[in-house]
Amino acid sequence: MTTQRLGLIMNGVTGRMGLNQHLIRSIVAIRDQGGVRLKNGDRVMPDPILVGRSAEKVEALAKRYNITRWTTDLDAALADKNDTMFFDAATTQARPGLLTQAINAGKHVYCEKPIATNFEEAVEVVKLANAKGVKHGTVQDKLFLPGLKKIAFLRDSGFFGRILSVRGEFGYWVFEGGWQEAQRPSWNYRDEDGGGIILDMVCHWRYVLDNLFGNVQSVVCIGNTDIPERFDEQGKKYKATADDSAYATFQLEGGVIAHINMSWVTRVYRDDLVTFQVDGTLGSAVAGLTDCMIQARQATPRPVWNPDEKRLHDFYGDWQKLPDNVSYDNGFKEQWEMFIRHVYEDAPYKFTLLEGAKGVQLAECALKSWKERRWIDVAPIKV
Repeated sequence: MTTQRLGLIMNGVTGRMGLNQHLIRSIVAIRDQGGVRLKNGDRVMPDPILVGRSAEKVEALAKRYNITRWTTDLDAALADKNDTMFFDAATTQARPGLLTQAINAGKHVYCEKPIATNFEEAVEVVKLANAKGVKHGTVQDKLFLPGLKKIAFLRDSGFFGRILSVRGEFGYWVFEGGWQEAQRPSWNYRDEDGGGIILDMVCHWRYVLDNLFGNVQSVVCIGNTDIPERFDEQGKKYKATADDSAYATFQLEGGVIAHINMSWVTRVYRDDLVTFQVDGTLGSAVAGLTDCMIQARQATPRPVWNPDEKRLHDFYGDWQKLPDNVSYDNGFKEQWEMFIRHVYEDAPYKFTLLEGAKGVQLAECALKSWKERRWIDVAPIKV
């Protein structure tokens, strides 16, 4: 057994997602566990170089997590033949250009989503990666949530029978940044900087729906900019030009109807920041990030509509919690390990840049639906 070094260029790790989920909970965690184990017993040990615009920030991160390499010179990092993989979690607008640069440098690429702000750029990146023969992947983190893994388990076991509908509720109140600091970066609320909840979240819903319930065939969507002015990281007021709430209905292959509300201007009165209710002929389930509640056909109560009497029945009490019979690792880390195995031993891996392009395509269809006030069909992608 030997340990193989993975020279990994990590761009955008000073941001919230890049730092917490990808650097700390994935790459540092993989390093601390002794690397990624391959089928032949070898291990792959990540050796990251942190890349950022602020030398002070990336140097501080490197010191804090015992990483020996950092730089502000991305071109020099990409020129180093000893580093074979590039990861990006910076701004969406810059991503297609960075991926193109990395692919042309012969690097395998793995990145956050969306992979672009428009479908045309997304497809061009996919074509280039395929032509250059590099391995490529896109983060599809929601599929690795314990709650959605439990939904997949129920589906595969036949619990639902024929799935009829899916209803999703996502969101929370993001402070405007004036009287309380905002939880999200200000560019999220500027259309000119690649912001907007439709572009951000519909990319997620594409892979969730495609992989769990059926390929998306068409969409109708309406969005809105509910908070017209916000405050940036320096406390300066700016005009919010991107959508901060949206409401979409999807027609899926097989006849399933999915509806998902998404909002950064809603106050949470539900079990989690995101919940999915799946209704089928034999049973229903409601899943959040981790837990999943179920109700079988045989345990379904018989409600009777009577608005003249106060409802005393405890409907929540009719649901059963699905037990945690297996342990779940961090979803981001799990997908990192899958992609590393794909690069080193050609293990099966489906979450390629093409899947990322599908997400951008659906977001673009949703934006078009909003603009034209009509259903939009989702065409097959040709690459």
